[in-house]
Amino acid sequence: MKFSLSIAMSPLDQLGGLARAAEEAGFSSIVLPDSLFYSEKVSADYPYTPDGSRFWDEETPWADPLVATASMGAVTERIQFYTSVLKLGSRNPVLLARQVNSVAALTGGRFGLGLGIGWSPEEFEWCGAPYARRGKRFDEAIEVLRLILSGDMVEFHGEFFDFDKLKMSPKPPSRVPFYIGGHTDVALRRAARVADGWSSAMMTLDQLRETIGKLKGLLAERGRGGDPFEFQAVCVDRFGLDGFREQAEAGVTDAITMPWVFEGHGFGAELGPKVDAIRKFGDEIIAKIEE
Repeated sequence: MKFSLSIAMSPLDQLGGLARAAEEAGFSSIVLPDSLFYSEKVSADYPYTPDGSRFWDEETPWADPLVATASMGAVTERIQFYTSVLKLGSRNPVLLARQVNSVAALTGGRFGLGLGIGWSPEEFEWCGAPYARRGKRFDEAIEVLRLILSGDMVEFHGEFFDFDKLKMSPKPPSRVPFYIGGHTDVALRRAARVADGWSSAMMTLDQLRETIGKLKGLLAERGRGGDPFEFQAVCVDRFGLDGFREQAEAGVTDAITMPWVFEGHGFGAELGPKVDAIRKFGDEIIAKIEE
């Protein structure tokens, strides 16, 4: 079982220190969330809270995940980075491919692309992307990304995106893995079809166990039952050494966590207590999980 550190909603001037501390403590990856802006009003509910409300406000700090990866990659050597999840629905995949290419090269291939459609109609519309038929557009955008990130001279002529032959250099030093987020049946089928793994939002262990079981069945149906596949999870009701072992038994391969929360600190806590919590987690959980 691997562990990934979530830096969601941390002040931007802490990111380098958090990344270095996570690498030293034995974390496998840094997880980067995505939020384009805070609109005063939204015309849809946030799908991952019981009442549909957002649990951040207009003053909450958010770094662009690709810019943040480049920054943290420059002060680390081994730790991986992935988005969980970047909202592809409101972005142009050709422009995004340029950014991913750059980040993959700058980090020496230490980057994975976690993707979701996005939930806010305002993020689509105000960025010039249609909210209607967003699922079909998302699928085609993934095709575009895979094609361009191959490093070959490629062209694409689809329903939503159309371009003649182009090539982006430098080619990523290694294949960029794609992870799909989302809890719906459509999202799970998409992950089984096109992805190297699946990322959860906040879920209980029972929900994770059920969802991972569905995904394994979908992978088997597609002849992918024996393929490497990541189950990246934010579990909200199992903690401590025994709790993480339960997650592993349920099929979680990568536990996403924020150690300072266990010590009573919030998103905006000072860097020092966060680093202390990361080190403690490394000593008491990561170093002992395989014992």
